[in-house]
Amino acid sequence: MIGEKIQHFQGKHSDLGQLQGQIEEYLKGDGFKVQTSAPSVHGTLIQAKKGGFLQGIIDADRALTILIDGESDDFTVRTGVGKWLEHLGVAAVETLLLSELFLVVDVAEMAWNVEIEGKLAKKVAELVG
Repeated sequence: MIGEKIQHFQGKHSDLGQLQGQIEEYLKGDGFKVQTSAPSVHGTLIQAKKGGFLQGIIDADRALTILIDGESDDFTVRTGVGKWLEHLGVAAVETLLLSELFLVVDVAEMAWNVEIEGKLAKKVAELVG
C-alpha cells in the first residue's frame, strides 16, 4: 500500500505498553490529538490527528494510524493513514481489523503521510533501541 510503513523488531525485549505510551507522548508533544484502543491479542491501535493547516491538506476524518502487534521480542509497528474512528478507546481491535484500517491516500495526503511516517519511524526505532 502506498504510504504504509511497516517496522519489524526482533530480540529487543521491549515493553509494548511503555512503547505505546512513548509514541502517544511524542505525538501529543507534536500537537496531535491522540486516541488509543484497549490492548488485545491483535495489538493496540493508536490514532492521531492534527488540526490547523493540515485540515486543508487531508480530510478531517483521516488520522495517522499506528498498530503495535506482537510480543516484546517479536513485534511489528505499522503506520499509515486511516479513518478517524470515534470512540476508539472502547472499540475492539478485532472489530477494526475487519474494516480497512489503512487507506489508500491521494498525492497531498501521501506527501504529508511520508513525512510524518518517516519522523515517527525514526522515533520508534530510537525508542526500541
